[in-house]
Amino acid sequence: MTERAKLRSPDDPVASETIFDTASDRYQLVNVGWKNSNTRIYGCILHVDIKDGKIWVQHDGTEDAIADSLVALGVPKQDIVLAYHAPHVRQYTEFATGK
Repeated sequence: MTERAKLRSPDDPVASETIFDTASDRYQLVNVGWKNSNTRIYGCILHVDIKDGKIWVQHDGTEDAIADSLVALGVPKQDIVLAYHAPHVRQYTEFATGK
């Protein structure tokens, strides 16, 4: 998430900020700023929790899926839950169901 936050230009009026709650194992990447000085920009781009030894992807608004990046880094698919899918749909993905 830190690397993704650095992708914005320093001149961009919208900043990407990381929120790391290591005590509760909750992590977010949010966009914050102003567009054209009159439109507020605020939104969660990524939200990941660690629960019961698994990485729960609660929201992924990136072009490149965070789950795929985690797999490329060596995280087994059975340790990743695509929580943005309904529980009954998760069985049809290559990832963990979160049961």
